[in-house]
Amino acid sequence: MSPFELTLVYLLAAVLGVVASRLLKLPPMLGYLVVGMLIGPHALAFAKNAEGVRHLGEFGVVFLMFVIGLEFNLPKLRAMRHHVFGLGFFQVVLTMLAATLAVLGIARMAPSLWGVSWQMALALSGAFAMSSTAIVVKLMTERLEVESEHGKRIMGVLLFQDLAVVPLLVLIPALGASAEQLLETLALASFKAIVVITLLLVGGQRVMRWWLNLVARRKSEELFVLNLLLVTLGLAWLTELAGLSLALGAFIAGMLISETQYKQQVETDIRPFHDVLLGLFFISIGMLLDWQLVWQHWSLVLVLVTLPVLFKAALTTLLARALGATTGVALRTGLYLAQAGEFGFVLLALAQNSTLVPAALLNPILASMVLSMLATPFIITYSNAIVLRLVSSEWLQQSLQMTSIARRSINANKHVIICGYGRCGQNLARILEQEGIAHIALDLDPDRVRQASVAGDSVVFGDATRLQTLMAAGLARASAVVITYLEVPSAMKVLAHARAHAPQVPVIVRTYDDHALETLREAGATEVVPEAIEGSLMLASHALALVGVPLRRVIRIVRDQRDARYNLLRGFFHGSDDDSSDELQQERLATLTLASGARSIGQALDHLALEAIGVRVVSLRRSNGKVVVLAPVPQLEAGDTLVLSGKVETLALAEDKLLRS
Repeated sequence: MSPFELTLVYLLAAVLGVVASRLLKLPPMLGYLVVGMLIGPHALAFAKNAEGVRHLGEFGVVFLMFVIGLEFNLPKLRAMRHHVFGLGFFQVVLTMLAATLAVLGIARMAPSLWGVSWQMALALSGAFAMSSTAIVVKLMTERLEVESEHGKRIMGVLLFQDLAVVPLLVLIPALGASAEQLLETLALASFKAIVVITLLLVGGQRVMRWWLNLVARRKSEELFVLNLLLVTLGLAWLTELAGLSLALGAFIAGMLISETQYKQQVETDIRPFHDVLLGLFFISIGMLLDWQLVWQHWSLVLVLVTLPVLFKAALTTLLARALGATTGVALRTGLYLAQAGEFGFVLLALAQNSTLVPAALLNPILASMVLSMLATPFIITYSNAIVLRLVSSEWLQQSLQMTSIARRSINANKHVIICGYGRCGQNLARILEQEGIAHIALDLDPDRVRQASVAGDSVVFGDATRLQTLMAAGLARASAVVITYLEVPSAMKVLAHARAHAPQVPVIVRTYDDHALETLREAGATEVVPEAIEGSLMLASHALALVGVPLRRVIRIVRDQRDARYNLLRGFFHGSDDDSSDELQQERLATLTLASGARSIGQALDHLALEAIGVRVVSLRRSNGKVVVLAPVPQLEAGDTLVLSGKVETLALAEDKLLRS
């Protein structure tokens, strides 16, 4: 196969892998691994020689370490120091110690088995200690658990694991030296690492800032990206020249740039190179897997999947519990961190290059790591059920949490439920407070909830994506639900619960843009407010005012744009010259739910002639929560909820017309 054809095979495999993983809602990394197995020399054999793609894949590791260095900053480390240097440190050190002793114990019981040495055991223990940042963070973000008690501990452990990779990148190649030269090689590698890192960090930050300023003044995007590649690969080359790894130099380059004002721009520019080359690395790892050896040693693969996952889950749970976490939080932390990680593949590849791992053992280990990562989404999905089954006190704790929420909302009626109490949720709560409208906010950040509660805000700790939480907050009695955070998957969960159990309650959703507009409306959202569109309207209004457009005209232009965009607010934006002295003459919204004996059931909306009395139907929701399109004109059914727009007197007439028996 020619190099061009081989490149096409890799690109096609990468595309298919990403598409498949997206369809299955799995991280792309797993897709890369699977297609690598399929096209490799041990399966379909489209690519019989993986050396070329493996060398390209090494650059993927370089850019992965660069991004880790870029995200490394002292304030973040200081804020999470208890979880990073407490739970994270003990998790990595004790896992490596236990894994090393276990491998050596097996070697003592079966001396002829793979020729196990302590160097090999130590190298494998480093790979074994890692967990998957890509999978765990993605799933926690979707489940809104990053700021939860177990989420903070998990992030601390993952951050320390990222830092622990740096000394392991120095240690593992040194372990490949002969027994006579091992101590000398380790000492020399450590000395080189300390000298290189010290020189680069002490004087490197000033030089890096000066150099990036010089390049940025040229105002050339191409030059900036080329310079970025030069800095990353240049420092990687310097560390390799010093006898260290490429990845270590890339990590230092990321750290140096993280202290400059160009960090955000660099993250954006480097992302395409990072994603593509890292994908090639995982394809090359998948190509190493020999399914014949895996099949021959299937019992070993099963053991290598089961025992490490159970051990890591148990050890992390015990450590978290010993460091002050509740049993439920500790068990969730252990379950989330039980799998293998992407850095495990990096360290395993490094150990193989140093001839520390025999081929007969490499394939079962690779297979077990891949299988543990494939199992992670299912473990995390069912983690709450596992915790409730194994931890009896968790039932009581969740019951107390639901009781606390219910106690806050028990006397509330026609209140607003605010899902998420960040900046947007807090601003909404203040406005509702000024208008004397009852509300209750749900948030998963315990620190934010504690501080806001002390300040007297109506906010409680609770997961809005769970039905029990919404029902405890009085979903059935609420006048509206407002989702203030930007995560569409969790908003869909809230919409599903509202649609199934309180279809008469309108739900307003905040999004970043209108990408998921139709999806959210079909799921039952009464209105979707895209943040980007509101920002553009304010930007346009300021620009028009500054260029001399009269203020009244600016207000009318923005009003017309909103009028066309938002169905609920159509006709409600009044200019500054409008007469607003008579509140009764101002249009407002009213929500009506049709009881089974209502006169209007079975009639078409146009036959009721509501517009003739000055009332407009804004939206119509069926009893199952589905929003009905008003064209063509639908017939009304029992349980329908209508949102009407009109003046006080005309709304009263419409209500009588619709609800009269």
